[in-house]
Amino acid sequence: MTIDAGSPAGARGAGDARARLVRAAESLFGERGLDSVSLREVIAAAEVGNSSAIQYHFGDRSGLVRAVLAKHHGAVEARRHALLDQYEADGSQELRTLTGALVRPLAAELDNPDGGAGYLQVMSELASAPRPVLSSASIGDPADSTYRWRALVEPRLTREAVRLHRRFTAVQFTLTELARRGRDERVRGTDERRDDRLFTSHLVDLVTAVLAAPVSEETVRLARRRSGRPATS
Repeated sequence: MTIDAGSPAGARGAGDARARLVRAAESLFGERGLDSVSLREVIAAAEVGNSSAIQYHFGDRSGLVRAVLAKHHGAVEARRHALLDQYEADGSQELRTLTGALVRPLAAELDNPDGGAGYLQVMSELASAPRPVLSSASIGDPADSTYRWRALVEPRLTREAVRLHRRFTAVQFTLTELARRGRDERVRGTDERRDDRLFTSHLVDLVTAVLAAPVSEETVRLARRRSGRPATS
């Protein structure tokens, strides 16, 4: 029997295939990283039986990666905006509270059995690439929670820390540690869930320290020399 893709049954079938491809990509990317997984392997793992399935559903490899990110983005955004709302409503001046708004929405994905660890691995690799592409959309979008977080953190940092991209370093460190934690949990090979509360709290401590660390006179001098500004300015 042939099912018309435009019929309800056909649409469900296409949607199921798309979801299976995303889940397969999350799993394989989480295990081996973005660059070590071929599209053919994703198709085989998804068992969709169509060699052009990724092109049909996503256009190309980048489209598949964007679909993995989009699957989790809404939940992470909602969690971070809620924490930032609370931060502003409380009139808090605690840097650690603000740091928690960066870390905790992402750390919640460790508890997401539907691809959370794979999502964190993809995010970590994109943020650590030679030309990071992670924040290109959020940097200029005031509605994005990362843009909002960056704006709230900036006044808490020294001018030199801002120039040295301390906020992005905090994001990279957060994602690297969360991806490592996700890989560790996968390697354990058990259905028993690990309690991530201590790990997350300690990570918030560490990221707070990254943001708050003073910029040394040596670093300031070298940074100013590289930018062509007078070392004493």
